[in-house]
Amino acid sequence: MNSDITKLNKAFESRIRLGIMSILVVNGKVEFSQLKDMLKLTDGNLASHITALEKLKYIEVTKQFVGKKPNTSYWASEPGKKAFSQHLDALEKIIKSHK
Repeated sequence: MNSDITKLNKAFESRIRLGIMSILVVNGKVEFSQLKDMLKLTDGNLASHITALEKLKYIEVTKQFVGKKPNTSYWASEPGKKAFSQHLDALEKIIKSHK
């Protein structure tokens, strides 16, 4: 089991980052306000976790204006999807090893 624990990705230890990646992998492109509402977070809290995932290149972003309002959308990058899938696989192996 110990080898499976080492395969867990530290980037997804936070429930918020785990939630962000789950939402993006399932839904594709999601707006900042939608993420904030789905995860019940403040702007600052969500922004700090998004920044961490962006630095790792796990998520991508587009910023544009819709009318006069700024609109920011995010989606999971291919490396992000792969890292997330590997993390979930490691979790599954840990769970199965305890049955």
